[in-house]
Amino acid sequence: MDKTVIDKSNRPVALITGASQRIGATIARVLHQKNYNIIIHYRTSADAANQLQSELNQLRERSCQCLQADFNKEDEISRLCEQATRCWQRLDLLVNNASSFFPTPIHTIGLEDWDNLFNSNAKAPLLLSQGLAHLLEVHRGNIINLIDIHANRPLKNHTIYCMAKSALEMMTLSLAKELAPTIRVNGIAPGAILWPKPEETMSPNEKSDLLNEIPLQTLGKPEDIAETITFLASACYITGQIIAVDGGRSL
Repeated sequence: MDKTVIDKSNRPVALITGASQRIGATIARVLHQKNYNIIIHYRTSADAANQLQSELNQLRERSCQCLQADFNKEDEISRLCEQATRCWQRLDLLVNNASSFFPTPIHTIGLEDWDNLFNSNAKAPLLLSQGLAHLLEVHRGNIINLIDIHANRPLKNHTIYCMAKSALEMMTLSLAKELAPTIRVNGIAPGAILWPKPEETMSPNEKSDLLNEIPLQTLGKPEDIAETITFLASACYITGQIIAVDGGRSL
């Protein structure tokens, strides 16, 4: 955790898990542009997290902090809640974005696979929501969970991942009822925002097959997810909803 004296303004504060790279980093940048102070969570990507922190602090001094935690270790989730509370003594938005993703064909599944996929995709979001609810209540905050269109449309050879995302979807709906009226809880189900594997390893046929599943005939952009988060964070009469940001693929 950076020891720099932090901004004491009344700006809203957002904690984004898995925010050092890719979609999480875009969410951090967009929320920062919307005047949020940012808490970047990362697991192992310290260099990328520190670089993003430096970038945001150059744009607005003392507006970003980095916190490390491994969601396979329950004590580190508790520590993250404590450290996030100390950053600005407030929290307005929790974005549960961190996610493990890898195939688990039925004949290869082990308990380590189960733990890894469920810890990041379901257990940690629940424990963070529990541990930070008292702070979110003060400013009638939001929890936004990054789910997946495959939470209810299974992806072959990814049984545990899809099960974990289904659990996160149900958690979103359940907490929306339990934490109302002081905390709103919503979800976003991304479709094909990034290529499923490095683009240079995909054949033209693989790319065209994927795009043919999408009515809008194009991949989404990380900014599409970030802008949907900013919408949900400000939409005061929306809770318990899961928005598919998928170009119509789930149709």
